[in-house]
This record gives sequence, structure tokens and C-alpha cells, in this order.
Amino acid sequence: MSIAVDISILPYSRIVGQEQIKLALEIAYVTPQRLGGVLISGQRGTGKSTAVRAFAQMVYGQLPVTLPINATEDRVVGGWKIDALMRSESTWQPGLLEEANDRLLYVDEVNLLDDHIVNIILDVTSTGVLVVQRDGQNKEPQKVAFTLVGTMNPEEGGLRPQLLDRFGLMVSVAAETNVEKRLAILQNVLKFDQAVSALEQAGTSGWLDHARQQDQEKFEQLKQAKEKFNSVEVSPEILGLCIKLSGEFEAEGNRGDYVLAMAAWACAALEGASEVSRSHLKAVAPLALQHRRPQMAQSSQEVWNDQDRETLDRLLGSE
Repeated sequence: MSIAVDISILPYSRIVGQEQIKLALEIAYVTPQRLGGVLISGQRGTGKSTAVRAFAQMVYGQLPVTLPINATEDRVVGGWKIDALMRSESTWQPGLLEEANDRLLYVDEVNLLDDHIVNIILDVTSTGVLVVQRDGQNKEPQKVAFTLVGTMNPEEGGLRPQLLDRFGLMVSVAAETNVEKRLAILQNVLKFDQAVSALEQAGTSGWLDHARQQDQEKFEQLKQAKEKFNSVEVSPEILGLCIKLSGEFEAEGNRGDYVLAMAAWACAALEGASEVSRSHLKAVAPLALQHRRPQMAQSSQEVWNDQDRETLDRLLGSE
């Protein structure tokens, strides 16, 4: 796939910070689709949408398929064309899930979407199969594969715990408060604006050319990790630690064990490692477990705190 960097979107490789978002997006791309998608929670203006669009632009060569909050079920899963049915003809009209096949499906403000629609999307994400029955007719099941990313502002309401649990990974982001990092972010955005102006006026920008090259290199790394995924070894000890961590952080059900193992597996593949280590578990544990704890559901407070980090150090080592 060729990388076509849209100048209206900051190149992925030039995004300053947002390390947890980047890790979650890359894991979701590398793992099989059973992971269940990524939920990014944070206040307005924290760069959630920018990171998602930049990632889609880099990996898929185009912006994500965006699902609006007022989307109907027909628009999401598709349906038979009514005028054709009246002529006793069956003409299928694809929905957004089919449009997102082999791409990234982006649901902004997913917490404001009807729970029924969210359930449908998560079902298709986890099974990879779209089954539709409309107007007494069944459409043949269709394989659909996409990377699901939902964003939400917790100040505008949360997701039901049942839906939270079905998202594979969750990232909680906050506005950067470190002055030096804020300065780096500001300078980076201004450089991007300057590069776009240079491209429009002179037809060239060394800054953007370099960013394109960096995006291409990153994309090649992700493809290699995806290819390497199944060759990475996962020991019984690591699987036992997945269960132990889920218990220690009171993750409800068994889904946390599975997601934690898969995410650590992908993390190892991203690093080019031959086996999953404790450090991989440590890197992904907040993403896999924070939203499965009972006290975290519907919470707008910090969902992974210093005490949680100390617990991880105790269980997995501090190095």
C-alpha cells in the first residue's frame, strides 16, 4: 500500500506524545480482529481525533470511515432498497460497516450513540461476520474486517459497563500539563502549519517530505509485526500472570485475561521480540484492564493511578 499523507492531517510519525494512544492503535492493527477495538476517553482538545485520523492516513492511505452519532441501524449494517423490494427485487444497499472493510471505522462520541448500535458494531468487530435480516429476507453472512476506534468525552456521559468491557483496549488521555511538553506540542503544530503553507505556495516542503518517509518506515514496521505475530512464543508463565493481573485489578469476567494476553503478544511483535515478556505485560496492562474494574465504569476520574503502577511493579518487577 502506498502512503499518501493528507496535508490537512498532521503526519502520524510527527505527533508529539500520545504514546498510549499510539500503542493501542498499533496493537489493534497488529492483532487479529478478535481484540474488539480501542476506546479513547478524554476531554475535548486532547488530540484524540488527530491521532486516529493520522493513523488511518498512514496505514490505510485514507481517512477513516466515520460513523455519525445519529446513524440509524440501516445506515450502519445496510438494508434492502425499498423501491426495489416494491418491484419484488432484492437490491442490497451496503452500510457503513461494509464501507469500513479493510479500513478503520471511527466512532466519535461513542458514548452518545444508541447502545443498540454500539452492540451491533462490537458484535461484528469481535466475530468478523456481518449477518443481516431485513424485511423477511436474509442476506448471506459476509466477512467484514476493520479496526474499530471509538472516542468519548467522559464529561458528556459514560458507556454502560457491558459495553466498556467489550472494547478490547481503553486509553484515558488528559491535557498535557508539563510546560516543556506543551511547548514541544505547540512548536510541532506550528511547524506543520508552516509546512502546509510552504507546500501550497512553493509546491514543496522538506518537513512534510521527511514526515512521509517516517510514516512509510513506521508502516513497514507495523506490517512486519503483523506478519510476525503468530511466530511469537507465549509461555505458560505469562498466561498465568495474565490471570493473576486480572484478579489483582478485579477485572470482571474472563475477557480481560484474553485481551491482556493478546495485547502483550502484539506488543512483543511490535518490538520484534521472539517471546512475550513481563515488560510487554506491563506496557499493556493499563490498556487491557482499567475499564474492566467495577469502580471504573462510568467514572471520569483518573482510571490508572500511582497505586496501580506500584502494584504492577510489585507483580512484574520495576525494570
